[in-house]
Order: sequence, then C-alpha cells, then structure tokens
Amino acid sequence: MRERIEETIDHRDNQRSNTDAVVALEHVSKTYRLGEVAVPALTDVSLAVRRQRLTMIVGPSGSGKTTLLNLIGCIDHPSDGRIRACGTEVTALNDNALTDFRARNIAFIFQTFNLFPVLTAFENVEYPLLLLGMAARARREASLAMLEQVGLADQRHHRPNQLSGGQRQRVAIARALVKAPEMVLADEPTANLDSKTGATIIELMRRIQHEQSVSFIFSTHDPLLISHAEETFHIRDGQVVDHRSEA
Repeated sequence: MRERIEETIDHRDNQRSNTDAVVALEHVSKTYRLGEVAVPALTDVSLAVRRQRLTMIVGPSGSGKTTLLNLIGCIDHPSDGRIRACGTEVTALNDNALTDFRARNIAFIFQTFNLFPVLTAFENVEYPLLLLGMAARARREASLAMLEQVGLADQRHHRPNQLSGGQRQRVAIARALVKAPEMVLADEPTANLDSKTGATIIELMRRIQHEQSVSFIFSTHDPLLISHAEETFHIRDGQVVDHRSEA
C-alpha cells in the first residue's frame, strides 16, 4: 500500500503545472433550466486551487457551493468556460473518458456517508479497487492497510449499522483514499457528527492529507472545519467574492 502511494505521489510531483494548481476554472458559468426559466447557479467564476492543501468553499445556502464542488469533481458540466483538473482539460473529455478520469483521480466523502449497508467495512473500502480492476491480493492488502490507517482494522467485518457515526465516516474516508486519488472532495463532511467526533475526523484528514500528499476540497458551514483551512474561497450569489490563502 505505502509503495503504491509513494509511486503515485512521485508521479504527481513530476506532473505539476507551473501554477501548481490541482484544479483551475476559467470563466466558468452554470445555468440550470426549470421549465422555460433559466436559473444561474454560477456566473463567470475563475479560480485556481493549489495542490496538496486543505481548501474550503464557504458561503450561505444557495450561494453555489455545491454546484462549484460538483463541477470541480466532474459530476456536472459547466454551461460556459473551461475546467482543468489534475493536469487534464476535463471540459474536453467525452462522457466515457470523464467517467474513467473521475474514477482514477477524484474521490468523494459524503455527509451521509453513502456506505453500502449490506457490505462490511472492509468490502466498502475495497469496492473502488474492484471498479479499477485491481487484483484480489493487492485489493486486500490496500484495503486492510487503509482501515489500519483510520483505526478500524478491528471493525473490518462490521456492517455500517454496527458502527457509530464517527466510525462510518472513517470508513468513508478510507474508501475515498484507498485508490490514492489526487483530489478528495466533500460536501459538509462533518455535518452529521457531534463536535468532538467532528474534531477527531478533521485531525484524521489533516494527518492523511500530509502523509499521502492529497488535495482536500470541502464545501462547509462548519466553523471548526473552516478554522483548519489552508485556503478559503468565499462564494455568494454564484460568484467568488473573497479568497484567502496561507503563505
């Protein structure tokens, strides 16, 4: 597991762009249609997210945070503009190529965990590697190593309903990270956790962020999570109104 992660990190270092951005948006707009009514969600957004940082997208409900996260994660397509992610012009990819790109480079952590209820913790973590066609022995080693990293090796045979909320979020984190993605995206990842569990999860993500050189991009209202941000984009009415970054 560690050797595979180190090889991935070395490859990332060799592929860095001059701007050192894991994702960049150029004049991106997104408009949804409700019947004949056009509803703008994002308007002319340009930004660059630096690699291997804990980045927050912050703003009130309805500001466009989730839309922006979905565009960064290649779940949705912009109406206008260009998006470059992990060194690839993703707006130029067809649907099949985009699906393959997303599977290999981007992972998601959901506030509702989105674990498969009939699978064990181990099977949930292993699932992304099955989709990538990894051999059985390598899948087992990688999944067990990842569960060990999040402190759940002893609970690997438990199903989600046998785990606490914090433990389920740890499984979700392990599942996201097991394929060594370049970007991990999360929409309100601590929303369904109490403050103590949320703080523990934040520290876990910070530790793994540095160990695996992964880029975390979150949308959130959580002041505790925001306080850990290394880079923050404030969004309002579909536009970025403020950007703050640590040196």
